[in-house]
Amino acid sequence: MAQNPFRPTFGTSPPLLVGREAQLDAFAASLEEGPGSPGRATVYTGARGVGKTVMLNAVEDLARQFGWLIVSETATPGLVDRLIRDGLPSARSLLDGDGAKRRITGVDLPVVGGGVTFDLNEPRATPTLRGQLTALAVTAEEHGTGVLITVDEIQAAHIEELRTLATSLQHAFRENRNVAFVAAGLPAALEPILNDTVLTFLRRADRYDLATVDMADVAEAIDIPIRNAGRSITADGLEHAAQATAGYPFMIQLVGYHSYRQRPDRDTVDIDDVTKGVEAAMRRLGQLVIEPELTGLSDVDRTFLLAMAHDDGASKMADIQRRLGADVDANYASQYRLRLISAEVIVQTKRGYVDFALPAMRQYLRDHGALQAQAEHDTSTTPT
Repeated sequence: MAQNPFRPTFGTSPPLLVGREAQLDAFAASLEEGPGSPGRATVYTGARGVGKTVMLNAVEDLARQFGWLIVSETATPGLVDRLIRDGLPSARSLLDGDGAKRRITGVDLPVVGGGVTFDLNEPRATPTLRGQLTALAVTAEEHGTGVLITVDEIQAAHIEELRTLATSLQHAFRENRNVAFVAAGLPAALEPILNDTVLTFLRRADRYDLATVDMADVAEAIDIPIRNAGRSITADGLEHAAQATAGYPFMIQLVGYHSYRQRPDRDTVDIDDVTKGVEAAMRRLGQLVIEPELTGLSDVDRTFLLAMAHDDGASKMADIQRRLGADVDANYASQYRLRLISAEVIVQTKRGYVDFALPAMRQYLRDHGALQAQAEHDTSTTPT
């Protein structure tokens, strides 16, 4: 029995990454273009499960193909200290892998009134992030390579450390060092960071809002891994699988995984396997993503979402207001619209219309009796 080719685990790279070629091409071009290329500071954002961490994995792989050193981190407490004491020194050790005792001296850092020269092997020296990054970049350049730093899950809770990192990176960029920086985070978590008066470096970074993947790419992402594993999928099964994902990258892996595993001893994945696989994928997505999302919302927030679940596509605010009850005015409905947009549960598609940020949430709410509950709510109570 062949190993299941799909990987429905957050942050794990899929067997075939689709729909992100333009973003990856832009980053690869920045490595080729040299210092000063705008793509050397990049931020990926988007809803949960849309593939932000996967993009960090992909740009790291690209940088490795160029022979670059990679320092990979997550924005949690102690970020700067980990970079100083572990991340940057570990990257430096790769350049000294032949056992040679390279000794860097004379790295001049501009300060008011002149420069300061330090020796990385001086035990009394107190390392700083800027000093470590500069020294690593200089050594990397001597070896004909560069340094990529990636940081996942950036958020305002760690803004002081991000300021320290951004300031150090900005100096490296100003000095035309062979350095690149790529970060990822949720849209709401990024806003206060990008609006910070100190973090102007990140505000100027290339920003990509990762969206869902089109159906042709989804079909390819399901079909090719199955064929590479020595099996095939029927045309109707592939169409059903692709449509069920709604282009959501994490759902591609869930649907592919659960469809593939229904009857792994057979050469072909058919429509029956996919139908069962989609049902299993929806349950799993509910457990991993939707239920935790709903749990963090108020009763009124959830009522708003129930009202949206009536529609097959984007919901008109006037319709939502009507479904919430006669005593709910436009201002009241608008307040909760803004709350849910801020929480990244819904998005505004155009003026007066909203839709679910996670396409599968609509079906999840329907499958769990949401519409019946909403009908009962309409005839008995009004949210307060």
